[in-house]
Amino acid sequence: MQPKPYKNSKRNVELIALLALPILFFGCGGGADSVHEPSASIDEWIEQFQPSALSKVEQHAELEWFAQAAAPYRGMEIKSVAEGIKTHQWESDVLAKAFYDITGIKVTHDIIGEGEIVDRIQRQIQTNRKLYDIYVNDADLIGTHLRLDSALNLSEYIKGDGKAVTNPMLDLDDFLNLEFGQDYEGNQLQLPDQQFANLYWFRYDWFNRDDLKAEFKSKFGYELGVPLNWQAYGDIAAFFTGRTIDGQTVYGHMDYGKKSPSLGWRFTDAWLSMAGVGDKGLPNGLPVDEWGIRVENSIPVGASVTRGGAANGPAAVYALTKYVDWMKSYAPPFAASMTWSEAGPVPSRGNIAQRVFQYITWLSDDAFTAPESPVTDSDGKPLWRIAPSPHGKYWDEGMKVGYQDAGSWTILKNSVIGKEREAAWLWAQFCVSKTVCLKKFMEGKTPIRKSTVNSDYLASREGDFGGLITFYKSSVENQWTDSGPNVPHYPLLAEQWWQNIAPAVTGEVTPQEAMDNIASAMDERMGKLEGKMKRFSPKLNPETSAQDWLDKPGSPKAERPDEKGETMAYDELIKVWQSQ
Repeated sequence: MQPKPYKNSKRNVELIALLALPILFFGCGGGADSVHEPSASIDEWIEQFQPSALSKVEQHAELEWFAQAAAPYRGMEIKSVAEGIKTHQWESDVLAKAFYDITGIKVTHDIIGEGEIVDRIQRQIQTNRKLYDIYVNDADLIGTHLRLDSALNLSEYIKGDGKAVTNPMLDLDDFLNLEFGQDYEGNQLQLPDQQFANLYWFRYDWFNRDDLKAEFKSKFGYELGVPLNWQAYGDIAAFFTGRTIDGQTVYGHMDYGKKSPSLGWRFTDAWLSMAGVGDKGLPNGLPVDEWGIRVENSIPVGASVTRGGAANGPAAVYALTKYVDWMKSYAPPFAASMTWSEAGPVPSRGNIAQRVFQYITWLSDDAFTAPESPVTDSDGKPLWRIAPSPHGKYWDEGMKVGYQDAGSWTILKNSVIGKEREAAWLWAQFCVSKTVCLKKFMEGKTPIRKSTVNSDYLASREGDFGGLITFYKSSVENQWTDSGPNVPHYPLLAEQWWQNIAPAVTGEVTPQEAMDNIASAMDERMGKLEGKMKRFSPKLNPETSAQDWLDKPGSPKAERPDEKGETMAYDELIKVWQSQ
């Protein structure tokens, strides 16, 4: 569904920039206290905000607009919060200072753990006591926000009460994946601030060695290349594991398995979609999504196969089985005792051949990009590449392929009102403005705008990013999506995953038992939510025979035979992307 809010087409940007200057000086009210002369500071910040997708004239106009629009709020202090990735650290260290210099509004931009953010946003919703004026909250919570009616409807706000503080150069059409933060009706409840995908990562230099290619072809009967399905990924993992390359023992896979909340992300961040658990449909399958939750008329009706869900069906069990088997057979022995944050940089050590599930945020670290890194050449160019994630045997054309995180600006409407709301909205827009977005990408590699990834600056530097820019410019990028609106209460349901996956990692339960426990736990929690949410509360289907549902078309899906391995040369894959 397309967004309904205020729009500006690209062709209007230059006109807005030229017209903005006289309006800024004569169109804003306020007495002597609101007089502000930011031009010198603006000029200095423009130099720091290079490169930019805008010309310096356009940047000046946009920053002048912020300076004048903020006149009634000078001297205010607001608080925002985001998780600890480089993008948000740069916002805290650099953009907050720039915003204060230009607008006179002081921002404390706290950087805390993602789990803490979820805890605090829940507390603020439950108590209506303000902890923060605005959150960078994952769009994974969109299903929660729309059902609790907790987030400010930005579509209505920027056309109504917030019109005077809405940047005329905001250009919502320029954003990537706005739909992640929209409700079922297409209202924008959350605005992207950063996003990053889980993609396939591999050693491009090794995959192009003639001796290794010939040996792989002889052993498996097809070419060594980017795996298009899980069978090929497993074959490649087996091929590289235990081999000695450049004096190191190589592993064909990397993962993590320590019992912690991050183990839940490993699965809820769309691992089951890669296996093919859900139905066709973008951004999320309908009526069954990638968590295995069936939704009918926007109402969640069950996760268990006996209720029409798929969280414990053959595809979900297959997904967990492959995860456990690959980690035991092909990953370093310490992988199972690692968390997300510990495992992320491991491929940069130079002894990992591929990783099926790599959060691209790690690829901005010096460990992956510095000239002295084991995974760059003498010029600092990556020896690795990223490519689309391979999919499992239950995946069908038309489904999402993987996960994309979208940390999104979210204002809780019942506890943030009046000037605090307006100042917070100005701050959020500043952080996503075209003036700063390209520079912000260079700092954190988490793009949110089409004008960033299509900029002339990045066009000449695509080789520096191992395929990241090519991915975001391709037509397949929209197949990597967030958790979507079908998850009725993200915090409550997400915690069921890591607690029940961990025993499967250690062998205490089978994959089938683990997924049965997850499906049952989600059904139990959704049952308790029945009638207790403001919109679209869960209402569970009565249980019937699992086979009744497996015999029907779509998800949940009956057992399927194994596939044959299939690969594609990376350079050919790039040509396909570019042609699309």
